Amino acid sequence: MAEHVQAQAEIDAEDAKIVTLARSGRARTGAAEGAAVRDTDGRTYAACTVALPSLTLTALQAAVAAAVASGAEGLEAAAVVTDSEQLDPDSVAAVRDLGSSAPVFRSDAGGTVRARV
Repeated sequence: MAEHVQAQAEIDAEDAKIVTLARSGRARTGAAEGAAVRDTDGRTYAACTVALPSLTLTALQAAVAAAVASGAEGLEAAAVVTDSEQLDPDSVAAVRDLGSSAPVFRSDAGGTVRARV
């Protein structure tokens, strides 16, 4: 999966909001990652990494699951705050299940977008 570099200044205000939500979720829980998605109705869903003995989800998978559980039928965009240089392919696939062209922004802990998938 190729990631394309996208400067912070190039994302619009709505996408910047989901980056902020992802950052705050990660910071609040101290999780490895934070993520947020925006559905086609403009609703947002935020989540963090889930690492339980019986359940493991990336932050992005958890955010997509929250959106689906709330009735979202499509996604417009997603954001992940992570220290990793790459996004988990299965997590991106979960976004693609609901939004084939939805951008997925990978940002660092400071909120600088490092890539767009």
